[in-house]
Amino acid sequence: MFFFKKSLELPTPSEALPGRAAPLPTASTHFVSGRPLKGPYPEGLETAIFALGCFWGAERKFWQTPGVWVTAVGYINGPTLNPTYDEVCSGRTGHTEAVLVVYDPKVVSYDELLKVFWEAHNPTQGMQQGNDIGTQYRSGIYTLSPEQQQAAEASKATYDAALGAEGYDPITTEIVPAPEFYFAEGYHQQYLAKNPSGYCGLGGTGVSCQIGTGVNA
Repeated sequence: MFFFKKSLELPTPSEALPGRAAPLPTASTHFVSGRPLKGPYPEGLETAIFALGCFWGAERKFWQTPGVWVTAVGYINGPTLNPTYDEVCSGRTGHTEAVLVVYDPKVVSYDELLKVFWEAHNPTQGMQQGNDIGTQYRSGIYTLSPEQQQAAEASKATYDAALGAEGYDPITTEIVPAPEFYFAEGYHQQYLAKNPSGYCGLGGTGVSCQIGTGVNA
């Protein structure tokens, strides 16, 4: 736990912790499915990356989604190389907690994953999610193709309008091409499967997202 007041401003590259050259050790397989976290993944599968608050609960949302082949948690979109959890929580790496989702597009579409993403959290809160406050809890979609970027931006516009109609502030979710995803330490992987009564601060707005449903908002 960190008892000093963390900055809610992202550090510049010169301010960020340097990190390390070697990747952190992590689990080799998914605790629930036994599938390889880092691959190789079967041919025809696709990958998505989302950040929606504490990654323990966020990952569970996705591994429970039909069509998702494997998930993993990690850190993304900060300048520090191969950061540790403690470093990320300090607010001095610039990363947010994220979930890598490997899925079968024949079973679940990227739009349907976007629907899971938007409805599982409150994307209007900036550098926090519920009672979890810090830069590592900011909302983000990290795209891996122009098609994902376009779909993510379109879904944001649609859901922003739906939230605004219910009195919510504008969405603060960052949507950018995915930088490097750093796998988190092994004990974080599938944490809530290993610790069923563990903490989950994730909570949605209750506002439905029409993306991926075949219904235009």
